[in-house]
Amino acid sequence: MSVRISPTHREVFFSPDDLIVSKTDLKGRITYANKVFCDICGYGAAELMGQPHSIIRHPDMPRAVFKLLWDTIQDGREVFAYVKNMARSGDHYWVFAHVTPSFDENRKIVGYHSNRRVPERSAVEAVAPLYAEVLREEARHANGKDALAAGYRRLLDFVDAQGMPYDELVFAL
Repeated sequence: MSVRISPTHREVFFSPDDLIVSKTDLKGRITYANKVFCDICGYGAAELMGQPHSIIRHPDMPRAVFKLLWDTIQDGREVFAYVKNMARSGDHYWVFAHVTPSFDENRKIVGYHSNRRVPERSAVEAVAPLYAEVLREEARHANGKDALAAGYRRLLDFVDAQGMPYDELVFAL
């Protein structure tokens, strides 16, 4: 499913009563998607199975945010994050994501589970300029590895400047 989708710059919304749920394997390939997820992103469940979760990644999202997310869950910890996703139509939607590792009976990570809710609008308005700034920092570097490192440093510098750990900052927005 390598069709190139262009952003429409049109935002779509889902109900505050709805919960977007997905599960992935260790490589981030989708193993479960609920109906709400399918409805908002515009893909059928069968189309999503086995696809990388990044199929819904919006180009406005800095790679550094996903590095923070992946580093946290691969370390066996939960993470909360604001994420701008892109539907099949090119429309976008914001979520407040709660991502957790899934463990087997021996406490070995076997996959990941994500629940996404409608975010507070004030949080989206606070995080969007930060993400744009981090994305600009990433774009200043031709080398992908350097771009990610620079964006990640910028993201962590912002968090440090707020005087609280990332986990607290996310809930303070």
